[in-house]
Amino acid sequence: MGVSLKGKLVVAISSRALFDFEEENRIFEQGDDRAYMKLQLDRLEIPAKPGVAFSLVKKLLAFNDTSTQRVEVVILSRNDPVSGMRVFRSSQHYGLPIQRGSFTRGQPPWRYLKPLNANLFLSTHLSDVRAALDAGVPAAQVYPQSSHASDAHPHEVRIAFDGDAVLFSDEAERVYQAEGLDAFQRHEATKAGLPLPEGPFKPLLQALHRLQQEGTPSMRVRTALVTARSAPAHERAIRTLMDWNIEVDEAMFLGGLPKGEFLREFEPDFFFDDQTGHVDSAALHVPSGHVASGISNQG
Repeated sequence: MGVSLKGKLVVAISSRALFDFEEENRIFEQGDDRAYMKLQLDRLEIPAKPGVAFSLVKKLLAFNDTSTQRVEVVILSRNDPVSGMRVFRSSQHYGLPIQRGSFTRGQPPWRYLKPLNANLFLSTHLSDVRAALDAGVPAAQVYPQSSHASDAHPHEVRIAFDGDAVLFSDEAERVYQAEGLDAFQRHEATKAGLPLPEGPFKPLLQALHRLQQEGTPSMRVRTALVTARSAPAHERAIRTLMDWNIEVDEAMFLGGLPKGEFLREFEPDFFFDDQTGHVDSAALHVPSGHVASGISNQG
């Protein structure tokens, strides 16, 4: 029987999302990739510092045990293969069992997501994220300046999601932007019993739900819906999740309040939102990523 990733939760991640390569990246952005390669090679024995998505990856990999490999993490990087050696060395240093990677030396790596059957792609390159979302893969642009995750929950991977244009489609958001808040509230109250169409991150939430059900007693998943919705528009969101037979552990209906301080208290390992203003607010407190989908990201 050949090797297969089927049935696993597959996370594809860029090297800059997993490790702090911001100093090295400044050399790369100057256009001198040879100097960048030399710097990475000179630092081969120096483990890179953890990056924004490090905690998320470490905790997800902790769902694996000697009998069952439930999670696979694969590096998809614009780095060159030489620099890729440092990525793997750094992973080994931190005890991250990452075995697979594709290093494209500046070319877009997102095209390898489909062969991997990836459930999530995290990258610092917005163009790669957009292409991945267009290809039907849940993807987010990691903000390298984000705060890092709290270490207060070592046996719980915590993930927070925005609703519209992330877990759900942007149907309701289009009404809000075209006609205003009152029209949005009326629209959602009228359609409270009609499930929202799925958004780009529903498949990831489903995969996390399966992971929680099949997982190990030493690790669990805790999820939160963190949305600008308020009553009465909350009901359609809850009923949609019920229709999908998916539970979230917490739901915050904030009615437009800034999300950052609420997320600080939830302490997620990662937060996903489609609006850059919300991501900017969240990034001050928690690891955050921009889901470049829906009407807010057109144009």
